[in-house]
Amino acid sequence: MYACPAVLFLFLLCGAGTPGPAQAREGGDIATQEEPKVSEASAVPPPPAGPPRAARHSHAVAGPLGPREDEYYWLRDDTRKSPAVLAYLEAENAWLDAQMQEHRALQKRLLDELAARLRPDDSSPPVLDHGYWYYRRFAPGAEHPVFVRRKGSLDAPEEVLLDADALARGHDFYQATGFTVSPDGRLLAYAEDLVGRRQYTLRVKDLASGRMLEEDVANVESDFAWAADNRTLLYVEKDPVTLLSVRVRAHTLGTRADRLVYEEKDHSYYIGVGRSRSEKYLFIGCMSTDQSEWLYADAADPALAFRPVLPREAGHEYEVEHLGPDFIVRTNWKAKNFRIMRAPIATSADKSTWKDVLAHREDAFVDHFEVGSRQLAVNERSGGLLRIRLVDWQGGRQQVIDAPESSYSMHLVGTPDIDSPWIRYDYSSLVAPHRTVDFDPADGSRTVRKEQVIVGYEASRYETRLGWARARDGARIPVSVAWRKDTKLDGTAPVYQYAYGSYGYSSDPEMRSNWVSLLDRGFVVAIAHVRGGQEMGRDWYENGRLAHKMNTFTDFIDVTDWLVANRYGARDKVVAMGGSAGGLLMGAIANLAPERYRAIIAYVPFVDVVTTMLDDSIPLTTNEYDQWGNPNRAKDYETMLAYSPYDNVARKDYPAMLVFTGLWDSQVQYFEPAKWVARLRERRTDHEPLLLHVDMSAGHGGKAGRYEHLKDTSLEYAFLFGKLGLGD
Repeated sequence: MYACPAVLFLFLLCGAGTPGPAQAREGGDIATQEEPKVSEASAVPPPPAGPPRAARHSHAVAGPLGPREDEYYWLRDDTRKSPAVLAYLEAENAWLDAQMQEHRALQKRLLDELAARLRPDDSSPPVLDHGYWYYRRFAPGAEHPVFVRRKGSLDAPEEVLLDADALARGHDFYQATGFTVSPDGRLLAYAEDLVGRRQYTLRVKDLASGRMLEEDVANVESDFAWAADNRTLLYVEKDPVTLLSVRVRAHTLGTRADRLVYEEKDHSYYIGVGRSRSEKYLFIGCMSTDQSEWLYADAADPALAFRPVLPREAGHEYEVEHLGPDFIVRTNWKAKNFRIMRAPIATSADKSTWKDVLAHREDAFVDHFEVGSRQLAVNERSGGLLRIRLVDWQGGRQQVIDAPESSYSMHLVGTPDIDSPWIRYDYSSLVAPHRTVDFDPADGSRTVRKEQVIVGYEASRYETRLGWARARDGARIPVSVAWRKDTKLDGTAPVYQYAYGSYGYSSDPEMRSNWVSLLDRGFVVAIAHVRGGQEMGRDWYENGRLAHKMNTFTDFIDVTDWLVANRYGARDKVVAMGGSAGGLLMGAIANLAPERYRAIIAYVPFVDVVTTMLDDSIPLTTNEYDQWGNPNRAKDYETMLAYSPYDNVARKDYPAMLVFTGLWDSQVQYFEPAKWVARLRERRTDHEPLLLHVDMSAGHGGKAGRYEHLKDTSLEYAFLFGKLGLGD
């Protein structure tokens, strides 16, 4: 993770068009690219007579082994203005509305239930930075937070920095993020998105006068870094087509000619900016899947002359912080699970001068770290769990913060004060609400700074456990399981199984308040920690990507069998859910083992793997070659083609399916799930419901509002409860 300013950590970690008439004809084509015929005879169209059937147009997609036919390729419209495409998407929404009509009352009750669980006036734990206490709070009923601070004391008058709820008025989508306050506390830089495509606009506010400055810069990433002069701001410029982060520029207040500081020529890299916790250095982080490079400059240097900590090397990944005369480096140099080393700044490019602080271990993966003047705090993964290990700088003494449950997660929470004697972390499990804790290594005392309030929830009624399923190749897969104590584990309960399993991201067992609605209706909830994440170390990730990607999918299926065999749930009541790359997982299991699942929920699913990865004009594609493979190479092409959900839709029975997408999604373009659903409709032989929900005013993350975001969940749960016959 970049060395982001503490205020950014505070706000990120402590949280979180009008439809037109639809056209549908039973068994017919609803749209073509030539002349769509959209009726305007009625303002309220009648319910569709049958599911929409997308037109089929021959289209060959070139590949290293010859062309592939993609009859629904026409659904891709980069302008998002094609009448034919929009008519088809609206028809899908109309069909979903018609099919869910009988469950609308249930959906409304679920939405009210989910919303009632949120504390109306919730706030984040305050963080002290340069004499100000920063936090965010929600007004009752508000969709977006108010960002505030108090000077010197929490009893001081409150100063409103930004009222995001007021700024969101009149917008179908609104997100404000990337909050970064200048070192002197006078200026606030933040990123604003009005579409959901994550093409942010930089805004700057003068906190002394309350005036918005005319400093807007469009099409940027959401991370910023102030130089020591309090007038120069680093930002990352995005390519307008591929959306890749390509250039770092320095913006000086009151000027328009932003200076080019760095340009990344290799489009397999992401770049970002940040400031060291010591505040002495500005960083540019350049990261691809398998290697990285960090550049640094003195924050007080007007020239901002960046130079590499260590030039990029094949297969070398590292991250950097600063302490005294050294860089503190997380590195995989001769350490597949990473280690922490001290690198003298003067000789950082010479690895022979680096010294171990925390040595490599085969049984623990170094996930994240935070540098303090008194100690080093490390998030490590061991035994499938996320723990915190502390290393004292003076004597090298180590200690691990203990936890009361067998299945839990303990995340370090970034704070700005490098001299703080405390370590702040967030503790949670599938049944324990989040607690923000300040831990004192000197005496082991804990001070709870914030405890998540889930209205009406009593943790003592629920239970969680870490189990181990056996994969077909013998690997042991960790499984986090939770249930309400009065649910009988006799093989009759419905099971809600979730996983992600890509990019090395780990699915930690944390409280998700929405899942209480499942637990209270007798569901057993399970997270399958499948290969492709890093719950079990770097090998766990390596064995779930590229040529080994199929392990991610078979692991999930094997966990399903383990849950049923161990009587956590009924064979005919297992539902699966995943999103984005986890949506790829959902598409794969739908093809590989459709009979195992009563229903599948796929959020913004990455399902058209080969066609997308063959097109480097699609946003973010070139960065992904080391995750999935480069399909321009025959061997990678064959591997990807073997599991790509869209390419493997067959003429057979599938389970009930609900698919979500957003028209403005930049991570997984809307046309992937739209094409997938169209091909499933054409080829499947069952009569189970297949529904596509297209949010016409959102992107990859769905709605941005606190309560608006719950609408998709209430739709999902109403769909599942209806399918399982649970009623309310």
